[in-house]
Amino acid sequence: MSASPRDPEHILRRLEWTVIRRLDGAVHGDYRTLFRGFGLDLADLREYQYHDDVRHIDWNVTARLQTPYVREFNEDREVTAWFLLDLSPSVDFGSQQVKKRSVSAEFVAVLARLLTRYGNRVGALLYGDSVDTVIPARCGRRQVLHILHRMLSRPERPTSAATKLQDLLETAFRVVPRRSIVFVVSDFISAPGWAAPLAHLVQRHEIVAVRLYDPLEMELPDLGLLVIQDAETGEQVFVDTHDHAFRTRFAAAAERREAELRNAFRDAGVDALELSTDDNLVDAILRFADLRKRRSQLAAGGRFPKHLVSSLP
Repeated sequence: MSASPRDPEHILRRLEWTVIRRLDGAVHGDYRTLFRGFGLDLADLREYQYHDDVRHIDWNVTARLQTPYVREFNEDREVTAWFLLDLSPSVDFGSQQVKKRSVSAEFVAVLARLLTRYGNRVGALLYGDSVDTVIPARCGRRQVLHILHRMLSRPERPTSAATKLQDLLETAFRVVPRRSIVFVVSDFISAPGWAAPLAHLVQRHEIVAVRLYDPLEMELPDLGLLVIQDAETGEQVFVDTHDHAFRTRFAAAAERREAELRNAFRDAGVDALELSTDDNLVDAILRFADLRKRRSQLAAGGRFPKHLVSSLP
């Protein structure tokens, strides 16, 4: 009997052949290229110098000595990664054949496998309408399969209460005490109030916001009369997409929401990776790795190339 397309072993094996091998070739087998700057331990303090990363300023020491001081770090050989997974009903949307949940599962499988192959540990927190599952950080391929199974085996829920990412982020602050890489994988369709807990989490961990989206959430095509349903509440609205003014208002609202998200990520000081349901996963991860590399060069006094400036959160 052939394996089910939703079988974790089938999915992981496919990704190992089609994605992870390509990433190995692109980064010459060095997973640290993807995680440059992660897993850092405090080594020393020194006076601030021009071009130092301001995020490394130790404000307590600076206030005490009345002179700016920065922290210096040593890269830890072992990295612990946590995936904060938003699996609320809006993540089950996809305008074509691929849903945001599938994109999330494949991203988590690839990143977790890249990490565990080198002896690092990965864990996960799963959110439906609350944080209902905590998977402690462990090593190995079986751990990746376990996380993937817990993601894929959850039934789709037609409706739920409004998503509160604030609860997921606050729970992570309590559950993950040791400095880690934390990937917040969500479409960020949520009730307000998550920006402050995200900024709080940044004080302890290295955070990456992995934003899932579908192109149809950005711009509506002219499809005539449609019934649109809110994936979270189940509320339905009858709309005329042939109306150019309506499509313009929809696109403007989407752009405002995009600007608010970018501002929230920038204010919190987190890197953002955007994953669309029509994205190539390898290309998206390599874009992110390139952005991380350029950020490191910028912190050392370099300059961003023009083609990457627009991708900054």
